[in-house]
Amino acid sequence: MVDAIILAGGHNSKPLRRFASEQYEALIDINGRPMVTYVAQALSASRNVDRIFVVGPNGLLETCDFPDCTTIVESGRTIIDTIVSGMKALGHERHVLVVTADIPLLSPQAIDDFIAKCSPVSADMYYPIVSKTANEQQYPGNKRTYVRLQEGTFTGGNIFLVNPAIVTSCLYWAKRIINNRKNPLKLAHVLGWIFVFKFLLGTLALQEVENRVSELLKINGMVVESAFPELGLDVDKPSDLELVRQLFAEQA
Repeated sequence: MVDAIILAGGHNSKPLRRFASEQYEALIDINGRPMVTYVAQALSASRNVDRIFVVGPNGLLETCDFPDCTTIVESGRTIIDTIVSGMKALGHERHVLVVTADIPLLSPQAIDDFIAKCSPVSADMYYPIVSKTANEQQYPGNKRTYVRLQEGTFTGGNIFLVNPAIVTSCLYWAKRIINNRKNPLKLAHVLGWIFVFKFLLGTLALQEVENRVSELLKINGMVVESAFPELGLDVDKPSDLELVRQLFAEQA
């Protein structure tokens, strides 16, 4: 069993504000419920999750209907601060799931499958990827950001299994990567030019990604391929919101 942290402190971005007036993404209404409650419910239904910590705007989150195993923790000013706040609330340094609040299609099956695939290998951080083929088969027409590697074309997930003991030591590089993620020139300085060139050419291997991240963060990292596209379908643009609302309306 592992504990889980839901990152719910992100403000509602401009593209979504035209279709959802809520101040925080986690509180965007999906079929009459705040988006974050679907994520918490999926975690609660997983056979591998014990406690849930929702890290975000305390006063607003207290009005949400969460499972009984949920604790609300006030978020920090940045995503890094929010992660640290969640880790401090755990009271232990066993591996913990870190999940974003904007993946309302998350299912207990996807969570359990991810954890099961992490179990055979000892690592400090596990990160899922989903193939373009799997995503388009289940959600045809949904637009995601894909990365072309030697092994295929993938999108990243929004759930991590992390050893809390590494968080403090990783903050420097994590901040640099996050701050420069949309600036290829600066990111090249962080990751190295050869790494970036191979990435742009599509000749980068999955093992090279694992090795480079592990080297930078001074940890043992592992990439896990998942067959569950809901791990990567985050609601960050109007078309995502429309799709998710439509899917839940069909299930009602």
